[in-house]
Amino acid sequence: MKDALARRIAGEIVLSKRPGATMRKWREFFDVPQMLLSKKMGVSPSVISDYESGRRRNPGTRFIRRFTMALLTIDEERGGYVMQEISRIIRMPSDAILDLREFPAPIPIVEVCDRLMAELVACKHKTNYPVYGYTVIDSYAAIGSLSGWDLLQIFGSNTERVLVFAGVKHGRSPMVAVRISMFKPGMVVMHGAYPDSLAIELAEKDKVPLAYSKAPDVNYLISALRELYREALGEA
Repeated sequence: MKDALARRIAGEIVLSKRPGATMRKWREFFDVPQMLLSKKMGVSPSVISDYESGRRRNPGTRFIRRFTMALLTIDEERGGYVMQEISRIIRMPSDAILDLREFPAPIPIVEVCDRLMAELVACKHKTNYPVYGYTVIDSYAAIGSLSGWDLLQIFGSNTERVLVFAGVKHGRSPMVAVRISMFKPGMVVMHGAYPDSLAIELAEKDKVPLAYSKAPDVNYLISALRELYREALGEA
């Protein structure tokens, strides 16, 4: 799996019109600081920064391989969690799944709500129920491109996770998708449109805690969830 992922990541960087930006995307996806990555590669942090900012152009294939293997090695040393999640979503439309991880320890719903600036609007009695992972989904891309099989894949390795639908245009579409899914998540968070009465009704029927997030944007959502992930790993 490691070699296959290395080829995929390296290939995307090589073919990118902005290789530095693609390098940064993967580094941030693996949640690796520039300092740690540069130490693992044996280069100055300014080298990584220069490539990512475009001050240095077109990194050579040898450098890209070192960059890729360093990311994967760091993840292995952390337990290989990110590699496991990438292997699950590798066949999905890249514009639909924005982030997906498993928590090493359970996180109570009330804590998720607090971090995501969210309020529960359905199943409010389940504030202390745990979730064991998260998936951040571009709502518009997901509804338009994910098949029934893909909808199963967004659950990762367990269903007791929070599904965060970002950029919701209509206040019911995420819960309609959950309603027709074979499995039910541990929690749903909607960002964008406020859940309408039908969404709340469906959530109550399926016994799925539903929350609305007032976070400023999707980057805030992802950053907050990754912070929870790091804390669960004991790296905060």
